[in-house]
Amino acid sequence: MSAPTASSPASAPLIRLVLGSRNRKKCGEMADLIAPPWERRPWMDRIEIGSLDAYPDLPEVVEDAPDFAGNARKKASETALATGKWVLADDSGLTVDALDGAPGVYSARYAGEPCDDMANCRKLLEALAATADAQRGAAFRCALAVSDPEGNIRLEADGQCRGRIIRELRGEGGFGYDPMFLIPEYHKTFGELSPLVKHQLSHRSRAFAHLRPRLEKLIAELASG
Repeated sequence: MSAPTASSPASAPLIRLVLGSRNRKKCGEMADLIAPPWERRPWMDRIEIGSLDAYPDLPEVVEDAPDFAGNARKKASETALATGKWVLADDSGLTVDALDGAPGVYSARYAGEPCDDMANCRKLLEALAATADAQRGAAFRCALAVSDPEGNIRLEADGQCRGRIIRELRGEGGFGYDPMFLIPEYHKTFGELSPLVKHQLSHRSRAFAHLRPRLEKLIAELASG
């Protein structure tokens, strides 16, 4: 996704921000949430969004931090140093109350390598098979980090969304554990909600809501410097 072009220097893209993920569905969500249609601002046109598709030979960052924030920082910093670009990285996952926070930082590879959404969902359903509905509370969590081209972390934000793990998969939308994560107020899973509604409720949306004003301030500082 690229920001709209403009002829005047005041509105021309100021930085190219590479999204530090090869998950295209996640990158699509991230690009939408940097400049959401319900909160459009002029400063958003100063950012040109890129992806790791432009860097096919870039090695994968080993996500070995003990928490989401640590993995987000590591991905942002290492990818920035490797590309020489500003990088926005996230680490996110599902924490289930009855499983003492699992799968947590192992959410993407819960069922092993290579990562497989359906296998992960099946394993989670099996792990919770004997758990009563009232004890199936869970939270999606997201940590964001922005690194400058020298690998320095300049911005961080996080967010979470509470819900419940149901006993079957419902809906074709989203990715990962979305079809089994129920939002009780809507009586629908993330897989059933429209993208617009999900973007306004999700852990990633809430993290970006914290990040956007900080990103706006950073853009202003870069423009004036």
